[in-house]
Amino acid sequence: MSEEPSAKDLAQEARRLFSGRVEFLLSAPGLQFLPPGDYPEVAFCGRSNVGKSSLINALTGRKAIARTSVTPGRTQELNFFEVGQPTRFRFVDMPGYGFAKAPLKVVDRWRALVRAYLRGRVVLKRTLLLIDSRHGLKQVDLDIMRMLDEAAVGYRLVLTKSDKVSATALADVRLGVEQEARRHSAAYPEIHVTSAEKGMGIEELRQAVLRDIAV
Repeated sequence: MSEEPSAKDLAQEARRLFSGRVEFLLSAPGLQFLPPGDYPEVAFCGRSNVGKSSLINALTGRKAIARTSVTPGRTQELNFFEVGQPTRFRFVDMPGYGFAKAPLKVVDRWRALVRAYLRGRVVLKRTLLLIDSRHGLKQVDLDIMRMLDEAAVGYRLVLTKSDKVSATALADVRLGVEQEARRHSAAYPEIHVTSAEKGMGIEELRQAVLRDIAV
């Protein structure tokens, strides 16, 4: 039986892996366009403008690896990125939710695609649900948490843009998210506090992703 890697070994492996090959693979507007399920996947989910692209760029040490996901025409698709040489796993950048002004058909199509992916993707190891530290949990976030609970998809709650609020406000938001997480069966108890701009929490989240894909 193999031993668990030490924290030091895990940190070194995370730095090596994320500083290596990370390449955009494809955009999938429907389930029929998904790549073969031959590698573990970690999905990023969050409200529009929550900072998904910035976080992916920070995790991978790039400036624009996630630019493809915000290209016009691709905003309602699942965007896949391969990590590692050879490939170890894939990031999945999911379209932002919270369409205050979007046509109902767009919202319905997004929900159908995301729900089907979450429920049917066997290789999906973890979803990272991003929450803007400036705003905390919104009703639309709670709706997604319930969707993840129903799909039995384990997820980590990740606070973004934590450098944009005071320490007191951040502590209040974190406490509220922790309390809400305890009400959800699929939520991971540890809350990740990050800042893509300042690099806060990036190393810890990298290591968490490595632990998740090994499950």
